[in-house]
Amino acid sequence: MIETIKIGTLKWHHILNPTDDNLKYLKDNFYFHPLDIEDCRTGNQRSKIDIYDDYYFMILHFPTYDKNGTFLHTKEVKIFWGEDYIITLGQSHWVVYDMFQEAKAKKEQNEDFEVGTSDALLYKVLEKLMTESLMIIRRVGNELDYISQELFSKKAEKTIGHISVTRKNIILLNTIFKPQLRVFHKFETGSIEGFAENMEDYWGNILDYYQRMWDMTEDYEELIDGLSKTFDSLQANKINEIMKVLTMVSSILLPLTFITGLYGMNLGLPFQNDPNSFWVVILAMAIIAVTMISYFKRRKWM
Repeated sequence: MIETIKIGTLKWHHILNPTDDNLKYLKDNFYFHPLDIEDCRTGNQRSKIDIYDDYYFMILHFPTYDKNGTFLHTKEVKIFWGEDYIITLGQSHWVVYDMFQEAKAKKEQNEDFEVGTSDALLYKVLEKLMTESLMIIRRVGNELDYISQELFSKKAEKTIGHISVTRKNIILLNTIFKPQLRVFHKFETGSIEGFAENMEDYWGNILDYYQRMWDMTEDYEELIDGLSKTFDSLQANKINEIMKVLTMVSSILLPLTFITGLYGMNLGLPFQNDPNSFWVVILAMAIIAVTMISYFKRRKWM
């Protein structure tokens, strides 16, 4: 179903779940390139901006949390951008849908949407997507702060879980933003001129947003690597301490076990007929244990 809002001479078409009839309508009435129409049939396309004489076609990716608010996943935004129209289609990012519904509600109430050109409308859509993405990235940053506070806690399994989830989310952010850097740099280089005048500052602002998100993602990637290595070092050190204690206990018990095993054999041994032999053996074992403990402490092994 194609929903349309008319804002002055500008039209915003939104197609939530494009059917073959919808795509045929776009091809027949807007004369879009067949390859662009084909890209609209399927999801998980690579990010790109196709430049034509009378329109642009964009496929962009932005992050959003799942229903549980734990893992990030990718939402695709597909936009046809012409001189007097914007067409958004597919199960796109919820921001685009909400903005369309907001504009639709204002139109029904005879309120102005405060957009005069397709360039301005595209800028508002991209700016909203950027600000929402920044909020998501800052939330990932808050999770990193929480992990750094958890590092020295005794809840190792919980910390491992948080590190793993955050690392997965940062990897996804990296795979989303890195390929799109060259796409958004086209706004700065002038490859994308648009249809309105004096939009250079606005496109520059979009690029600033995106560059900030990419810089934050790179910083968080380095930070999660550092936190992960620190956590691994702490756990390895804890295991080493446990193994050291167990080794010392085993070292102390080894000669004592030998003595008890020796006197447990059915053979003639010194002092076996002495009524005080039990206490003699116990005393010898105590002396050996104390001597070994003193030696370990003197060598600073304990």
